[in-house]
Amino acid sequence: MFTIGDFARLGRVSVRMLRHYDATGLLRPAHVDPVSGYRHYTAAQLARLNRIIALKDLGFTLRQVRDIVDEMVGAEELRGMLRLRRAELETAMAAAGARLVQVEARLRAIESEGHMPTNDVVIKNVPAVRVAELTATAASFGPEDIGPVIGPLYDELFRRLDSAGITPTGPGVAYYEDAPEGGGRISVHAAVQVSAPLREGTLRILDLPSLDEAATIVHHGSMDTVLPTAQTLDRWIDANGYRSAGYPREINLECPQNRDDWVTELQAPVTRG
Repeated sequence: MFTIGDFARLGRVSVRMLRHYDATGLLRPAHVDPVSGYRHYTAAQLARLNRIIALKDLGFTLRQVRDIVDEMVGAEELRGMLRLRRAELETAMAAAGARLVQVEARLRAIESEGHMPTNDVVIKNVPAVRVAELTATAASFGPEDIGPVIGPLYDELFRRLDSAGITPTGPGVAYYEDAPEGGGRISVHAAVQVSAPLREGTLRILDLPSLDEAATIVHHGSMDTVLPTAQTLDRWIDANGYRSAGYPREINLECPQNRDDWVTELQAPVTRG
């Protein structure tokens, strides 16, 4: 089982949202400790959470969402709803495009429930690596909040490296931490491997620590569509006796101009459960 904080991270939602869903009866915890009142969730509940968020993004009220998910609406019917929403979004402002990608990612997560292969998950040691990085804060760990932050960070990072005469020696490494101010905000680190002296400042050069054990999986495609791959990794971790020990790193193995051709390895630090 997952604590409410861990389940919120896996589902890319806020703890406050999960508490609201509990209060309205939309998504009850699998277990509530009678002494502490702490909520706990199972990996199987990600399926219901994905449906709830997909329907919310279609514009349904929470009451309508509850009526739909309790009727066990199938993936094919949800696909039809999402296609209708897509047609509406394509005629709206260009800024709505980012949200459209997230709706489609939730749909793919729903369609792949119980069917995505997990034999490509590998446990390995990740050695320490020297990186140059820039850092900023995102509102949440959701792709819709991470994307607009990390893209400009990388653009600025490579501009500063070029000005400093520093040439990258390996792939980009994006990693994440809970922001000091809390509230579900995330510190986003856009980094790339370099061979240069350590330095502080806005452009930091540091040694990123090794990971003794990391569960890894390769994602093909834009990072806007990473959710199904990330949740496949999360399910594997839960099913194989491990526990997540932090946010996964993202290693940019191939980044051609067409984002749909990107290849990214997710490296989730784990411990034995």
